[in-house]
Amino acid sequence: MQLILLGAPGAGKGTQAEFICKQFGIPKISTGDMLRVEIAARTPIGQKVQGIMAEGKLVPEEIVNSLLMARLKLPDCKKGFLLDGYPRTISQAELLETNGILIDAIIEIYISDEDIIKRLSGRRIHPQSGRTYHIIYQPPKNPEIDDITQEPLIQREDDKEETVRMRLQVYHQQTEPLIAWYQKRSPNKYIQVEGEGAVNSICDQIMQKLGSVMEKRDGDRHINQG
Repeated sequence: MQLILLGAPGAGKGTQAEFICKQFGIPKISTGDMLRVEIAARTPIGQKVQGIMAEGKLVPEEIVNSLLMARLKLPDCKKGFLLDGYPRTISQAELLETNGILIDAIIEIYISDEDIIKRLSGRRIHPQSGRTYHIIYQPPKNPEIDDITQEPLIQREDDKEETVRMRLQVYHQQTEPLIAWYQKRSPNKYIQVEGEGAVNSICDQIMQKLGSVMEKRDGDRHINQG
């Protein structure tokens, strides 16, 4: 099972990706996570992209492409994978095809810009553990303080409202054409679900629609083989 998960920053892709990967026993491959590891390790790549990401801009494609292609060659990808945050552009989608990477389904989680801004700008992180809070939806017991350690929480640079708005602007400019490209090129593989609502409800929608795509794919294969 080789899947792509699309959606604007803050659409809830990470939560749904974990659920999907658990269901199918495949790894989640997030280019954003890979880049943050590079930044934390202060590698040459990390130092190069840190400022770019903090401003909400897209990291140069050659860097992201190189990291991704190296990741897909690892043994845990043999049974499949879910791409979260890649591709972002049509040229990246074409690169997958050029390298013979066939995608079974493309899943888009849609949510309005204003709801995304509310979600992300209210997020707070405990940097040492990675625990996440939200000042509205999941507040800590004491404002801006981690429940466990009593240490200060932080707001990531890319969660600040002005940065979120920049990220959304980049998303609309760069990635929305990719959505239209996939909808035209692979309409039978394209799935769109609303990102507002209970997490379990969104999961159920994805799995139901994904099941329909897989059934059609298997049916087409049976006809072709017959």
